Amino acid sequence: MIARHVVALLFFCPLFVPAIGHAQPGDSAAPEFRVEEASIATMQAAMAEGEITSQEIVQQYLDRIEKYEDTLHATLAINPDALEHAAALDRERTAGKVRSPLHGIPVALKDNIHTIDMPTTGGALAFAGYTPPYEATLVENLRAAGAIILAKTTLTELANWVATGMPNSYNAVRGYGYNPYDPRQDPRPGFDDGRAVLDTGGSSSGIGTAANFWAANIGTETSGSIEIPANNNMLVSIKPTVGRISRHGIIPITADQDTAGPMAKYVADAAALLAVMESVDENDPATGVCPPPSDGDYSSYLARDGLKGARIGIPRAYYYEPTSTPGAEAPVGGLSAAESEAMVNAIAVLESQGAIIVDPANIPSVVAKSAADNQLLFQNCYDLPQGKGGDEHCSVVMKYGMKRDFNKWLDSLGDSAPVASLTALREYNLENRENNAIRYDQAELDISDQMVVSTDKSRYEKDREKDIRLSRTEGIDAALQDYKLDALLMPSWKGENIINKAGYPAISVPFTRVANALSPPLPEDFDPEPMPFGVTFVGTACSEGRLIELAYSFEQATNARVPPVQFP
Repeated sequence: MIARHVVALLFFCPLFVPAIGHAQPGDSAAPEFRVEEASIATMQAAMAEGEITSQEIVQQYLDRIEKYEDTLHATLAINPDALEHAAALDRERTAGKVRSPLHGIPVALKDNIHTIDMPTTGGALAFAGYTPPYEATLVENLRAAGAIILAKTTLTELANWVATGMPNSYNAVRGYGYNPYDPRQDPRPGFDDGRAVLDTGGSSSGIGTAANFWAANIGTETSGSIEIPANNNMLVSIKPTVGRISRHGIIPITADQDTAGPMAKYVADAAALLAVMESVDENDPATGVCPPPSDGDYSSYLARDGLKGARIGIPRAYYYEPTSTPGAEAPVGGLSAAESEAMVNAIAVLESQGAIIVDPANIPSVVAKSAADNQLLFQNCYDLPQGKGGDEHCSVVMKYGMKRDFNKWLDSLGDSAPVASLTALREYNLENRENNAIRYDQAELDISDQMVVSTDKSRYEKDREKDIRLSRTEGIDAALQDYKLDALLMPSWKGENIINKAGYPAISVPFTRVANALSPPLPEDFDPEPMPFGVTFVGTACSEGRLIELAYSFEQATNARVPPVQFP
């Protein structure tokens, strides 16, 4: 650990990007190939043809980080050995060895994923500068495949399990992150604390991938933290079935719902990352739940005609249109007029590609008439009023899991752990409040620490059973089976809660942009840029291959992603 006074200084300083020099593999002029918006396959082809080296690709990305990082706050650490790793991989390529489609490709990791050559902080002040004693399994898999871990991305602190009022992409180590599609601060009174005017989506960050700081990045999701930032930064994401990718070496919220997953500009890029990261790992008993693709990757699922004949369900109730829940005075859910128009257009694309649209295909637990069977009436416990004694009508799975799994993770760090327990972290935060450790307090940590792993286990098991029933048996699976569907189509990230309770896969794809309508509204003289708005294909457990087919076909029919114009 670094000393407390040094931590405070680091917090107030801009991120230091090391001056590690430009790669000079030869005397030839600088390559014409540019990394901006380049796909992984395009970079591989360029390296194979000798148009560019991995070193030169890394250097181009480093140059972009140096140019734009102070505006966007996308990173928490840069790998000082990235060029050396690239040089070694270039030598392998020259010798005829190419490990995988990721050979020599720079990617970034959410800063709750262990690396031993860069700190892993989770964005928490207590962990600033901390390097864990072991790497995450998925990192070992990426390195073995020849990927270069270029950087650690910013995140909402501890994957957004600290405080309900914390803005997305805020953490105590780096401050606020900014959306490259409108990188300004929110000017509204009461919201003018430095947060972004265009929501970045957190807790994972899509900022750097959208701004071409690296080829792709790895996020983590417990409840929306891959899908939402991918949507808000016009990226593709694959939120896989829980257990397809090992969570060993990732700061947890709850093992019941946690998963890592890729975020990229293109479906093929995300699919290549998924194939490399998934594995069976004795350190994570959830792994092995899904068979790997038969040919070792997902390239066979990249079919332009993947939508032809596919049955796609439209879950109208709540996700598209407001619906009434038992005992409620007013309906909930639905889309804005602009969002509704976007989904009409998206459905038209599906039909034009030969998909069979089943509309409506409502999720049974969402429209259940009994309060005890209605998924919308059993959300997660999040805030102080939902602590002990106030949590009768919400699921304790996340707050219980945080107490159980965070302490287990700290134990795995041995003597190097910066704090000994969740209780000790809360105490550290209180002692360092003046150093900005908990600018938005720590309600979620507080209600988690109230849980007693032994005596509250029966309540947790009861709630977990109900979550599974409402999200799987009477939820997604029921809709898929009742209407004989290949997938459900969700607007943007709107289905994240039920998807994550089920632990099921979802693939998000960019589509359009809609007005950034905030409440209270922005000042009249502030002209906001529109918000990216995508679609999400949702399936049952282990259906990633089929979802990749659908998402790739939709992507190829639309080619909807556009880069942020302010960061050419």
